[in-house]
Amino acid sequence: MRDERRPASHAAAGNGQQVFAAIDLGTNNCRMLVAWPTPPEPGRTEFRVIDSFSRITRLGEGVSGTGRLSDDAMDRTIDALKCCADKMERRRVSASRQVATEACRRAANCAEFLDRVTRETGLSLEIISAHEEATLALKGCAALLDFAVPYALIFDIGGGSTEVLFVEIANAKSLAVKGCISLPMGVVTVAEDCGGGDLCGRTYQAVQERVQKLLEPFEAVHGIGDKIAGGVVQMIGTSGTVTTLGGLHLGLERYDRAAVDGLMLDFDSLHATTKSLCGKTLQQRAAEPCIGWQRADLMLAGCAILEAICRMWPVGKLKVADRGLREGLLMDLIHPATLHVAPGQMHPVNPLS
Repeated sequence: MRDERRPASHAAAGNGQQVFAAIDLGTNNCRMLVAWPTPPEPGRTEFRVIDSFSRITRLGEGVSGTGRLSDDAMDRTIDALKCCADKMERRRVSASRQVATEACRRAANCAEFLDRVTRETGLSLEIISAHEEATLALKGCAALLDFAVPYALIFDIGGGSTEVLFVEIANAKSLAVKGCISLPMGVVTVAEDCGGGDLCGRTYQAVQERVQKLLEPFEAVHGIGDKIAGGVVQMIGTSGTVTTLGGLHLGLERYDRAAVDGLMLDFDSLHATTKSLCGKTLQQRAAEPCIGWQRADLMLAGCAILEAICRMWPVGKLKVADRGLREGLLMDLIHPATLHVAPGQMHPVNPLS
């Protein structure tokens, strides 16, 4: 994928080339990519990003407790979506897809929110299932897969949920999802349920144990641990938690996507970084250049979920993906036949486990 996150000239949008856009409205973030197509080649994400947008809106703030989207959260999110709509108009977007995930799946007043979005921005949001969300994230990350390794664990720690995919790799054009699980735990929901972002040691451990317990039936069905012992499993993590940890590991003074996307991190380094964050105050975490105030209260929740996944499946290292759902949406819009993903079964989650 050739990536120009800085806007190109307006004139470029009028060169006769089709322009595509993808919006991912999550529990915590509103993000968009605008892209031109480029010729497809196996193992590559074939489009050129010409514009982008990202804003933390916390649409799902309070949903775990009230079951509803708050007025303030809806207002913040609609302001962000107006910015997306303006960019799409300026770029003369010819085809787009706008999707919403866990916060909208959970909220009782989601239909009211979707009506407001259409009325005030002209955008038509589509609520997708957790299974489709995970599959699209897989498509977005496919270019980072090592096609010589027959299996992959791919996870996305979101704001309201965490998705894990177990994938069998045939070749650069064909992947088969063996199983998918969506946990009702994300950085926003965990932070809120635990009384804020400063998780004490006991609470941090309790979150890890809860995640591992929810993952145990998935492991029992697929026998992933045995395959890891045989050295035939790779791991890719796509989420703000993982990319932020990548930036911290590199000691970046300012987050740099080009340095982080595709970075390989060993579990010892991950654990050292998470342990360091657990020893910091909220103010100290916010002072980290790759975190800031908008993410400071969510990092420990994400780290607890991540460490639980790594303990359950000790691959030993993971590849950091600063890509995912938006890129998968663009792949489907631009080159739908380039990569075949055979769908797998969605694994049920027992909330009482």
